[in-house]
Amino acid sequence: MTFVSEAALTLSLFFHIAATVIWIGGILLITFLVMPELNKQLAAQPALYRLLTRLRARFTIVGNLALAVLLVTGALQMSTDPNYEGLLAFSNRWSQALLLKHALIIVMALCGLLLQFGVAPALERASLLRERGLGDAEEWRRLQGRERRLSLMIALLALAILAASAWLTAI
Repeated sequence: MTFVSEAALTLSLFFHIAATVIWIGGILLITFLVMPELNKQLAAQPALYRLLTRLRARFTIVGNLALAVLLVTGALQMSTDPNYEGLLAFSNRWSQALLLKHALIIVMALCGLLLQFGVAPALERASLLRERGLGDAEEWRRLQGRERRLSLMIALLALAILAASAWLTAI
């Protein structure tokens, strides 16, 4: 390996790890620390969903940027790994572990898209209606439950992705 390619791979690994910390660390922090505490302190107050909307908007930008970095650096690392046999070649355990990791990432991304573009906007609308005394309390609670379940699913998938990454490293 030449110095340039070793330097490029080292830089790629650094950015990959940093993006992982930001993306998965942010998800875990929000899901297991921030959300439960905010729900305890603000309960059914409209301020809770205004704050969550702002947090979600900020994290979406940072999280999506981290995800883009992960895709680029991951592709570089995959292509330079001696276990990589080519696109759609899954004849060794490393390739199979990588396939599992990618499947988990896709499921996690789909859950994130559903939360980001489906549940969150509906919950924000329902919260605004409730603030004005027009909303349906049952619909609002149903959306809150869906938000909690999707957030927990995303966090658990994030942990599974970390486990798949550890498996890849061990192979």
